Amino acid sequence: MKHIRNFSIIAHIDHGKSTLSDRLIQATGIITDRDFKDQILDNMDIERERGITIKSQSVCLPYKAKDGKEYMLNLIDTPGHVDFTYEVSRALASCEGAFLLVDASQGVEAQTLANLYLALEHDLEVIPVINKIDLPSAEIEWVKQQIKDDLGMDTDNIILASAKKGIGIEDVLEGAVTKLPPPKGDASAPLKALIFDSHYDPYRGTVVHFRIFDGTIKVGDEVVFMSNKAVHRVEEVGIFQIVRVPKKELYAGQVGYLIAGIKTVSDTKCGDTITHRKNRCDKPVEGFKDPKPVVFSSIYPVASDDYEELTLAMEKLKLNDASVIYEKDSSAALGFGFRCGFLGLLHLEVVQERLEREYDLSLILTAPSVQYEVVMQDGEKVIIDNPSLFPDPTTIAITREPFIRASIIVPDRYMGAVMKLCLERRGINKNYQYLTNNRLEMIFELPLAEVIYDFYDRLKSITQGYGSFDYDIIGYVETDLVKVDVLINGERVDALSQLVHKDNAVARARNSCERLKKEIPRQMYKVAIQGAIGAKIISRETITPFRKDVTAKCYGGDISRKRKLLEKQKKGKKRMKTVGQVEIPQSAFLAVLKTSDE
Repeated sequence: MKHIRNFSIIAHIDHGKSTLSDRLIQATGIITDRDFKDQILDNMDIERERGITIKSQSVCLPYKAKDGKEYMLNLIDTPGHVDFTYEVSRALASCEGAFLLVDASQGVEAQTLANLYLALEHDLEVIPVINKIDLPSAEIEWVKQQIKDDLGMDTDNIILASAKKGIGIEDVLEGAVTKLPPPKGDASAPLKALIFDSHYDPYRGTVVHFRIFDGTIKVGDEVVFMSNKAVHRVEEVGIFQIVRVPKKELYAGQVGYLIAGIKTVSDTKCGDTITHRKNRCDKPVEGFKDPKPVVFSSIYPVASDDYEELTLAMEKLKLNDASVIYEKDSSAALGFGFRCGFLGLLHLEVVQERLEREYDLSLILTAPSVQYEVVMQDGEKVIIDNPSLFPDPTTIAITREPFIRASIIVPDRYMGAVMKLCLERRGINKNYQYLTNNRLEMIFELPLAEVIYDFYDRLKSITQGYGSFDYDIIGYVETDLVKVDVLINGERVDALSQLVHKDNAVARARNSCERLKKEIPRQMYKVAIQGAIGAKIISRETITPFRKDVTAKCYGGDISRKRKLLEKQKKGKKRMKTVGQVEIPQSAFLAVLKTSDE
């Protein structure tokens, strides 16, 4: 165990985690140059295209240090986005140390602080690394000062590196050996291992990624997962070296995988503890919790015949992404589909893109919403995530909505613009403090419903990309909630209903009506688009009809001839309206989701 080091790389989005991982893998020679490709640990197409990490990945690196000894370095690469914070925290719980990457031109950002606090909660040894020192805009001394002032870290240990150019990679490897502590544990104690990730292999079932704290595990052992009491017989154990390398047994301090014929990923929960069935450990590793979805949306196939394919696709996707929660749903306008829960808006986008690409489906998503808490007149509490399930307002005593505590770090010249944006979104300014002489951290309490639309995009645009944002959910706050319905020719379209704050209802209804007017094609009769709260109409747009000039053939003569033709046309249009169906195109559903012109 003295020759093992378990560490993670943590950073804000786009500060170079995956590139540094690539260089460490190349430096230790576990893969040939011919087989190497950029972002080698990111194995999804979406991860490569967007340049983000969605799933944690681990790799075991053999390294001969300057002291002449062989070391095993277990690296766990983590996602940087706030949606996947729980996964990052479980990866950190599997380590003794972490490298905190800071971009030499961007400096310390919100997620840098959030990830540092996560690492300190797990009592890890943190080594700061200033990355991208080769950039013309790199300000190394400024970033060093930030690390000292904002993070309260010692500047003597800072490693300077450029993952892209391969500068400082040897220093990072030596730092892992000399500055990070070896794992503690007892190989003779009962097995205690933490699951920090899992993925699905179509031939072998679920592959569980874990870190052993105590004991040993070998092929043939009967193990139990402590959260759901499931018992499995181990078929294979081993370590990750880009590919899976089977071993006879793994012992305390090591990071590896096991295969035990587990059929679904949802049986192996991130943060769960594995132990032997007969010789159990006394208590599980602390910190396990089920990931809670915060954003809800319904997914429907564009063609209702594709419902069977969507059902199969959802089942297969659930095998690879256990954090997606879904149940059957139906809509009068869109037919059968699924109501899904996601960890955040990025997670929703990733799931939608994977369904469309990997399973060749065309999908419609309803407006994302959050979970509201409704207290009825009789004292009963109801949790609602779907506007169609909103109860009759006369039976409601109180409605509550989830609030978040947002930490926004910006240069001080953008303070006014950020404050205006947050106050527009019903934010409450709690605090702000200067981190350096021109950068400040602003703390706001905001309703989650106001953040899930386009808040992050707006923040990035008004701060010219310099603003960084991190949040955590603080609980439910009383609110004045109404359900805004959209009526097309007097028919309620349930898939376009939204739950909104009363003050924003008119603006949101007007926005929806204006957008639908642009998207719905003209008919031979007048089409009314209305926004309503209950029976009260709060906005309206009218799509003018196509009109044939029936009086064109009348040259002169009595006016009653023209009037007779116009009355005949009027009756025809009235009859057409009673039997006519207004087809709502797919683009109309997507248009309602946008709150401003893009």
